[in-house]
Amino acid sequence: MGEMTAPGSAPHKERLLWLVAIGFFMQSLDATILNTALPSMAEALGESPLKMQSVIVAYALTTAMLIPATGWVADRFGTRRIYGWAIALFVIGSVLCALSPSLPFLIAARVVQGVGGAMMLPVGRLAVLRTYPRGEFIRAMSFIAIPGQVGPLLGPTLGGWMVEYASWHWIFWINVPVGMLGLWATWRWFPKSPPVQVRKFDGAGYALLAFGMVAISIALDGMSGMGLGMALVVVLMVFGLASLASYWMHALRTETPLFPPALFSVRSLRVGLLGNLFTRFGSGAAPFLIPLLLQIGLKMSPMNAGMMMLATVTGSMLVKRVAVRTVQRFGYKRVLQVNSVMLAVMLGSFSLVTVGTPTWLILLQLFIFGGFNSMQFSAMNSVTLKDMEGEFASSGNSLLSMVQMLAMSMGVAIAGALLTGYAEMWPGDVDDRMLAIRATFATVALMTLAATLVFSQLETDEPVRPAPDGGDA
Repeated sequence: MGEMTAPGSAPHKERLLWLVAIGFFMQSLDATILNTALPSMAEALGESPLKMQSVIVAYALTTAMLIPATGWVADRFGTRRIYGWAIALFVIGSVLCALSPSLPFLIAARVVQGVGGAMMLPVGRLAVLRTYPRGEFIRAMSFIAIPGQVGPLLGPTLGGWMVEYASWHWIFWINVPVGMLGLWATWRWFPKSPPVQVRKFDGAGYALLAFGMVAISIALDGMSGMGLGMALVVVLMVFGLASLASYWMHALRTETPLFPPALFSVRSLRVGLLGNLFTRFGSGAAPFLIPLLLQIGLKMSPMNAGMMMLATVTGSMLVKRVAVRTVQRFGYKRVLQVNSVMLAVMLGSFSLVTVGTPTWLILLQLFIFGGFNSMQFSAMNSVTLKDMEGEFASSGNSLLSMVQMLAMSMGVAIAGALLTGYAEMWPGDVDDRMLAIRATFATVALMTLAATLVFSQLETDEPVRPAPDGGDA
């Protein structure tokens, strides 16, 4: 019986790993299964497939907005209770997504899903950290990471198969049985939190930070024709930037800020965060753009497009095995500068794809892109956190997670705005949609080159040592 197991016993600890792994699997599967289905969802909802980025932005932005508060909420109400609520909200959001009759309803449902997703992995990771001693923590996190690799492997093909042979609604229904199993197991086996001294929460700082992120992201999304007038877009952008600037000034004079300004005295953190931001403006848009290229531009079926995406996942997984050795041999600065250029080149190569491009060549492009993308994430996440110690370690990790999700939402929003702009330049049939998609790839490739300038600020002679890998989130 689970209730009779001592909190520190081996069976109890192994069950905790399985519980956190289930949550990670749901999130990684949901993230990759959705992209392949976007064109079919657009058709069913009567929307343009070039304007579906809000479905992705809503989830990523909600997650970014809530990540800074997850640690405090878990300490205040207990990891077991919050993890259970996270799974429940994720499942409820999935059900609402499956029942969505319109795009605005779907976007709102994705926000609910994002609330659950924001708490699931950070709280689960926190519970594992408190249960496993430092010597066993890396092994425990490696076990949890396995489902995170299986999800992207299954997602594109499974999503394509469901859309083609069932309906897009099933990409959300699949979360329900998995989530219900996880919810039952959480209340049965998840360990109760030990007493934790809850620090004062910086509510004012959180409000400024959250409003700034939301306002800027909505403004960027509004540029893609979400219904916002240009005047409102400009106002949101100005107030969003003002809110972020106000947060910085607030953090300088408060005793317990969300992210201490002293964090930014570490060069590797500053460069890593900015590099993450600029890199994901380009590469973060790729999972949104590639299915459009394959299905709208090349007229592939969802199933075939999903199978093509496996080449990207395969390249990513193979490179992960050599990423650490590559960085140790050549150093962070050289690897990140060269890899940023190669990542931009591969993004730009998709702008050259036409209806007559051989399938094998597109598969090769996807494979190579997946490899460079994986190397980029592994190296830049590692360099961001490698010098974080003591009380800065938790804050630095949360800040990195927030920037990752924010940059992804902004990257997709920017790609949506570019698609809309180019589509208006070339209004017409499917061939003109292909031109808009190709032009967007070329533009985001140029944007990715900006990361090369950022990573040039790394110290050439900085010691290279193994550091936490933030994954491909």
